[in-house]
Amino acid sequence: MTRLPGTMVILACALIFSACGGDKKDSAERDKEVQKVIQEGMQKERQMFEGMQKGVETLEKKVEEQTKKK
Repeated sequence: MTRLPGTMVILACALIFSACGGDKKDSAERDKEVQKVIQEGMQKERQMFEGMQKGVETLEKKVEEQTKKK
């Protein structure tokens, strides 16, 4: 009868340790997912910045052409 609680304690410890290991795996997966989302956001921001640069260059060319015509 005294072995039953000892076995339950060992089983509970095994379950706790396995649950902790799962958290690390889930955490690593979340970290990878977050890193991927951040990288995608940075790429979109870079593309937006490049688009704005092209827009500014286009406007500068138009202004130059208009000043040359006058």
